[in-house]
Amino acid sequence: MANWQQILALDAKYNAYRAPSNPQFRTLYIKRRSQLLRENAAGDKDQSVRRDYLHTRARLLSTKYGSPAISDQGSIKSRSFSFGGRSISKSTIESLDPKLAESRKYHHRRQRSSGSVKFNLDGPMKRVFDSIEVVPTREAEASRAMAGGKSVSENYAFAGMHHIFDQHTDAVTSVKFANDDKSRVACSSVDGTLSVCQVIPPPATVICMLKGHTDAVSDFQWSLSNDIILSVSFDSTARLWNVASGECIRTIKDITGAELHSCLFHPLNNNMFVTGNSKYFVQIINVSTGKGYKGGSCKITGIGMSLAFDPTGRTLWVGDDKGSLSSFNVDLTNGKLIRTRSILFVYLFNSLCLFRISPNGSLQLKQRFSIRQKHARVRSTFCPLMSFRQGACVISGSEDMCVYFFDIGKEKKACVNKLLGHSAPVLDVCFNCDESLLASCDAQGMVIIWKREGKQGVL
Repeated sequence: MANWQQILALDAKYNAYRAPSNPQFRTLYIKRRSQLLRENAAGDKDQSVRRDYLHTRARLLSTKYGSPAISDQGSIKSRSFSFGGRSISKSTIESLDPKLAESRKYHHRRQRSSGSVKFNLDGPMKRVFDSIEVVPTREAEASRAMAGGKSVSENYAFAGMHHIFDQHTDAVTSVKFANDDKSRVACSSVDGTLSVCQVIPPPATVICMLKGHTDAVSDFQWSLSNDIILSVSFDSTARLWNVASGECIRTIKDITGAELHSCLFHPLNNNMFVTGNSKYFVQIINVSTGKGYKGGSCKITGIGMSLAFDPTGRTLWVGDDKGSLSSFNVDLTNGKLIRTRSILFVYLFNSLCLFRISPNGSLQLKQRFSIRQKHARVRSTFCPLMSFRQGACVISGSEDMCVYFFDIGKEKKACVNKLLGHSAPVLDVCFNCDESLLASCDAQGMVIIWKREGKQGVL
């Protein structure tokens, strides 16, 4: 493995000790560290320099923080992270610490791709794109130990409903937990409002309602620091909301006057966001000025229903309602979009599809799962803690009013759990950061917070 990956793995190992009261800073630190290491890797001819640096930094961090405890569930050691197309796993981290390596031996299957990214794209095509970084083998002893000896279906068993929200008067189009936050969840609705709710500690409450849109709110995003929410609506506006006060701090009109269907903050620069509209345009907007970037608007083949960046923020994927997927290079200095690929697929109704993105940018179908999805905009997502278990999962809503869990490592009988409780099509699903709670929303405006069986916290 490249030395830069080992350096990043070492930093990730100790990341839980950096600014313990500020998880957003830790996330930004690792992302920026990854970016710098990647950018300098190509021109670094002398790998011995990096090896010496790695050993020196390991000694300094060990002297300052000591050796992180194995039982620290909040640390990086209990997870697998992907940066710049490479999966940084527990084995990589433990390779830097012989004591950990000796005490916890395991094997896992690794698949690499220089363009590896994870996407969750929704809409009539309902596709999920991913190059699977880490899926442990069934012989992985450490994986079984971390999962408590349980199967995937047992890990994703739920004890029942933690709370039910019904503050919206029409369909809830999207539900999202705040970044690295177990307790706050937000919802957007066709009734033109958004809501921010507190689910931990009980009793669960609605903190505030965000009112200002004059038509259905189709999509929204939390900012990286969770202090701002970006929303888009069929009223042709994007709005920025102060989460603490509930006030709208900026309204940005779509330059074409079209309905807005999707939005996404840039992963490294929250002063930049992207929208997709009903006139087949995808646009990059500057938050500070409220204006689009020159060269930051491109036409696609349909309504931009779903947006996804790769971890570097340099590649943008756009899924539309015509069954096409377009990719763009993003110039981070001037916000310019450069189309790189456009792929048209045959409609695959009633299915959730998992694709692999090859190094040259082409897509290969990896697996297909059966759900009910033909008319509604149904969304799916990866479970946030995917690795070091006997399998990895995606969850999906469905028009048959169920929430589905699929083990992406299985070709047959991949459905490991199904939650019943909604009385209308389930439109979106979302885990909190440690998978202790799951939120799902439906076309009648109900939001259900599900609680996982057993100990709350990291699996």
